Amino acid sequence: MRAVTRRERRRAAPADDRPRECCGLFGIWGHPDAARHTYFGLYALQHRGQEAAGIAASDGQLVRLHKGPGLVSQVFADRTTLDRLPGAAAIGHNRYSTTGTSIARNAQPILIEYKRGQLAAAHNGNLVNSADLRRAMEDEGSIFQTTSDSEVVLHLVARSRAAGLPEAIAESLERVVGAYSFLFLSPEMLVAARDPFGWRPLCLGRLEGATVVASESCALDIIGAEYVRSLDPGEVLIVDADGERSVHLPAAPRQASCIFEFIYFARPDSRIFGEKADKIRRAFGRRLAEEAPADSDIVIAVPDSANTAALGYAEAAGLRFEIGLIRNHYVGRTFISPYQHERDIDVRVKFNPVAGVLKGRRVVVVEDSIVRGTTLRKLIGLVRSAGAAEVHVRVSSPPIRCPCFYGIDMSTREELIASRCEVEAIRAHIGADSLRYLSVEGMLSVVPDPRAMCTACFTGDYPTAVPEDFHKGQFDRSRRTGAESKSC
Repeated sequence: MRAVTRRERRRAAPADDRPRECCGLFGIWGHPDAARHTYFGLYALQHRGQEAAGIAASDGQLVRLHKGPGLVSQVFADRTTLDRLPGAAAIGHNRYSTTGTSIARNAQPILIEYKRGQLAAAHNGNLVNSADLRRAMEDEGSIFQTTSDSEVVLHLVARSRAAGLPEAIAESLERVVGAYSFLFLSPEMLVAARDPFGWRPLCLGRLEGATVVASESCALDIIGAEYVRSLDPGEVLIVDADGERSVHLPAAPRQASCIFEFIYFARPDSRIFGEKADKIRRAFGRRLAEEAPADSDIVIAVPDSANTAALGYAEAAGLRFEIGLIRNHYVGRTFISPYQHERDIDVRVKFNPVAGVLKGRRVVVVEDSIVRGTTLRKLIGLVRSAGAAEVHVRVSSPPIRCPCFYGIDMSTREELIASRCEVEAIRAHIGADSLRYLSVEGMLSVVPDPRAMCTACFTGDYPTAVPEDFHKGQFDRSRRTGAESKSC
């Protein structure tokens, strides 16, 4: 069966208004049950990608791999699979495609054999110069097995003449531009790396003497590992029989950790970039209440990602927080109705309003972000159908006006409602009585170091140059001014 591309999926399911996740990484070195711990770590990181999953494990002699499309529970449904991944070291990956189509061969980790032996790699992020590098290598005769930008780095490593694997990895990463957290596994070594801008999170933990690395600390918690620290931007951590050591890539002009990790991607119980996501998310909600109060009776959240911000809003506003929408947790985020004429059923499959809470009430609906506005429009319709007297929408992030080229699937302006509509037009489109967003200044006021965050999707301040052909014509900021006056 042919895989569905991202473009086709957008056309088939316009009701899906969530920004797509990055990918989830987990690695462990020095534990006899490495593959099983990686399996549980990927379970904890399932929210970061639901298209595919995989684990590569090393017994010191051989790297073995199992991967495939689907959720972790589906890919590893056969209980004997983990038994066929022996060894004290493993890396795992949950995939959502931001570069490369959603096809089985793009599942990760990617395992190659080259002049140094075997090497597996798993990647979270997006490399903005991967197309140029790939074209150059193809012109020289290189053959690629996937359409993923991650494979470009493996080609660079394989072509490197550096003395050892850590040096080859560092040399290769210096040639790529963009966002990445990488895990590499050879029979004798595990290497973890973050890009010099520090876009994507990667943390270090300990478990019974073993070294653990993961995208978020919730993956450490599930196996009982201790959180140690966040890897530094540009840090390359090498773990082998001699222990741990780090080298650092050349420094970037600035740090640019993705603020959307705090807004939406990370689980609220995780620690990312050295901070607790719950703490930051609640602070977004409190600041939003200060900037955008509403004459209302109750506060509800669009579950589940906006729950924490809604709690902060209710606390600061002195309003009662209620459970006004129930989410069906057995529906994946990529749900598509098989019947085109029944599109409106999509949101009812995912959410159901609690009429006893909403009837006759003036309701503040807190959402973490608005990408296209389609789902929120239908949710407001559900809230009104349950008897709400007024519906006031408050968004715990600023309007998303600009594409992201660093690992979030928001790479064209045409899909961003705030790039072509003013706030009042968006309010009318979604059917709310009022709509207010958190300001950029308010958002930055609650993070530990505002200068260390990437806000490009809100401000257009891109930390790197983006090739003109990355997404044809979509990078040109001058287009936005004219587009904003268009109707929604």
